Amino acid sequence: MKLIIAIVQDEDASRLVSNLMNEGYSVTKLATTGGFLRAGNTTLLLGVEDDKFQGAMDIIEKVCKSRKQIATAPSSMSGMGGTSYSPIPIEVTVGGATVFVLTVDQFLKL
Repeated sequence: MKLIIAIVQDEDASRLVSNLMNEGYSVTKLATTGGFLRAGNTTLLLGVEDDKFQGAMDIIEKVCKSRKQIATAPSSMSGMGGTSYSPIPIEVTVGGATVFVLTVDQFLKL
């Protein structure tokens, strides 16, 4: 048995949970916050049997695609006698999933 810990962007979370549940996977959803872009993300926990592992990974990969997004990064501009900050738009890659897979020695449902 495997424990999949998948950290996904909030934008993908609901669709991913729906797809996983439609295929018979049990999912625990935790609201979390990431440091990059201070954007919300969701951590999903899935306990899966070894023979169902690849199916779950395929769903995660299908739903959580990387994409480009415009974000603003602060830039300091030194002027006469002072410093001001002006946001500069930059293109960043968001989405996708960060996935950790752990081997489970024992699973109890009480």
